[in-house]
Amino acid sequence: MLLEMFLSILLGVFAGTITGLVPGIHINLVGVFLVSLSVSLLSNTNPIFLIIFIASMAIAHTFMDFIPSIFLGCPDTDTQLSILPGHEMLKEGNGYEAVRLTSLGGLYAVFILLIIAFPISSLISTIYEGIHSIMFWILLSVSFLLVFQEKNKFPTIFVFLISGILGLCVLNLNIKEPLLPLLTGLFGSSLLITSIRDKIEIPQQTINEPRCNKLKPLLGSIIASPICGFLPGLGSGQAAVLANTISKVDKKGFLFLIGATNVLVMGLSFVSLYAISKTRTGAAAAIQEIIGILSWKTLLILLIAVLISGIISFFLTKHLTKYFSQKMHKINYSSLSIIILIFLAIITIIFSGFLGLLVLIASTLTGIFCNSLPVKKTHMMGCLLIPTIIYYGLKLI
Repeated sequence: MLLEMFLSILLGVFAGTITGLVPGIHINLVGVFLVSLSVSLLSNTNPIFLIIFIASMAIAHTFMDFIPSIFLGCPDTDTQLSILPGHEMLKEGNGYEAVRLTSLGGLYAVFILLIIAFPISSLISTIYEGIHSIMFWILLSVSFLLVFQEKNKFPTIFVFLISGILGLCVLNLNIKEPLLPLLTGLFGSSLLITSIRDKIEIPQQTINEPRCNKLKPLLGSIIASPICGFLPGLGSGQAAVLANTISKVDKKGFLFLIGATNVLVMGLSFVSLYAISKTRTGAAAAIQEIIGILSWKTLLILLIAVLISGIISFFLTKHLTKYFSQKMHKINYSSLSIIILIFLAIITIIFSGFLGLLVLIASTLTGIFCNSLPVKKTHMMGCLLIPTIIYYGLKLI
């Protein structure tokens, strides 16, 4: 039994490494595939092994997908914010340190998750409805804090609103995977095109182990992640923005914060399934389809799988990041950026159709314009915050 469980973890880490390193292949797709197999080819497989595999894959993915996000500018829905400080550090020759900061945050998070999971589940099951009813005011307050703490208030408001309007339009279009072209355009392809225009050359990368203040970003992540992990419409991006509002950090601290937040939000989605029988991620939804309601013993098994897969993924990310760092300066970055742009366009057409390609173009142009303004690029997260605020606002009417 223990051998099969450990094998499930290793296979999950392997699958999560593939989905994390290859842009466009999301763990949700693998989850849906496994659910369909669980009632046919894998019907004789113990469901506990399948859900351990899914949980381990999801955690490995959260570690690995920062590598293409920072080195190639190919964001996943959970890593778009890492591109901004990560790309800056890459241009300074510190891409290795940037990815390592995210993985270090993730490593701390898997231990924190094990400690807070059951206390948080008890608390959330008690106050869930109360938080849900005031979420509109929480998000509105966070948005005001984000905007009005900036020195250049008018361009900040403009970037927040224009990205929010774009997000509102895109999310109301009848296309599959709308976040793929939206976030790829705002945070990925816009940055790639700017790099091509400015003829950015990637210097030889130095292999420096990361150093940053860990307490402040961890505190922000621990406070923000449960809110976004238990409520609908909120994900790692919103959690990172909220966490950064709670704990002001520099770019290194922000990368550490994003790594920790991603792992906590993913792990807490399993806790959410146990505490309130709600799914907040594709991985949690797949687990629910396979096993139904989680018992506390099953949740404990998943948390142990998260811990083991997180530790393995941390060291695996280190070796893969070192390999990529040693190769980056040998590559023509402008040519690589063009290839990536073509690849992103193809991925968008495959998953979101030609209408998705139009969204990609629109969001890319918006991202290029917003990048030219003296505003923190994190304010483009208005593309998700404003639609979410409107969603909760309509529920109050």
